[in-house]
Amino acid sequence: MSETASTRTPLSPTPRSSLTRAKERGRTDRAELDAVLDAGLICHLGVVLNGSPVVIPTIYGRDGDTLYLHGSTGAGNLRAAMAGEVSLTVTHVDGIVYARSAMHFSMNYRSAVIHARPIEVTDPDERMHALRVIVEQAAPGAWDAVRSPNKKEMAATVVLALDLTEASVKVRTGGPRDEEADIATGGVWAGVLPLRQVFDAPISAPDLDPEIEVPQHVLSRVSDAVLAG
Repeated sequence: MSETASTRTPLSPTPRSSLTRAKERGRTDRAELDAVLDAGLICHLGVVLNGSPVVIPTIYGRDGDTLYLHGSTGAGNLRAAMAGEVSLTVTHVDGIVYARSAMHFSMNYRSAVIHARPIEVTDPDERMHALRVIVEQAAPGAWDAVRSPNKKEMAATVVLALDLTEASVKVRTGGPRDEEADIATGGVWAGVLPLRQVFDAPISAPDLDPEIEVPQHVLSRVSDAVLAG
């Protein structure tokens, strides 16, 4: 069973995961790493493929201190990931920071960067568990409502596990950090334009039986305002 965030050790920086700029934005509480990862839908996986760096957007799922990825057995990027170290990042933009000077424009954000050597998951039970975790990350409640992967699908799928030990978290909040002279000069609006992601009303598949209603686990992710509108 996974440890709770309260009993786990704080994030321990390594030369790769130590912040070099804006260190005051760094976070060492593993609960903040969990929060950034759990709120995400897409990560970006950096690998070296045929001698060149490649960054791949992909879905993922977290269970405790393990992050799972999956893909086709024929995917070159996953074979490259298994061959060495990778870097993975998840970022949320929470607002655009408008300043009085162009050089002080910024963004409010939450981000996590993971460094790890992926391990291929071969145990059948863990492979199935990992796929459940990935599906539930993007679509909570869906796994129990749909058909499970069959043997043919599992044979065509690679599942990777990344340990979350070596990670960094960086967060920016608040308004602009303007120069005193620019504040005194005035005449320019400064502040934050908040940004948030929302789900719109579900759109049923064109070949769906019209008698099948949108399930509650889907509707629960849509705001009442969207459904009412």
